Amino acid sequence: PKIFYVNWFRRGDDGRFLWPGFGENARILKWVVDRVEGHATAFQTPIGWVPSTKALDLRGLGPSSDFDVRQALTVDHDEWRAELPLIEQWFATIGDKLPAALHDELEALRLRLD
Repeated sequence: PKIFYVNWFRRGDDGRFLWPGFGENARILKWVVDRVEGHATAFQTPIGWVPSTKALDLRGLGPSSDFDVRQALTVDHDEWRAELPLIEQWFATIGDKLPAALHDELEALRLRLD
């Protein structure tokens, strides 16, 4: 299955939400559907494939939205490295029922971030 991760609540340096709001989520969902159907472009990052701002329909959002969305789509390696211990803690709550493939993927993510 295709798995997509979205952080609608990522904030900029000034504390504002970078994504323009709940009503605009269809823009990402359209990209997801297009991606599953093999029509949408993306670039590879350590966490997976991410759309560029050009791959999203941002018409009508205003001039500052392109910058905000670009920031929202940025993959910050240090932020993700800081997430690794939290993911490990979450995995620990699941215990032995957690598939080994998830542990393997977490280790592979760690290596991709380095």
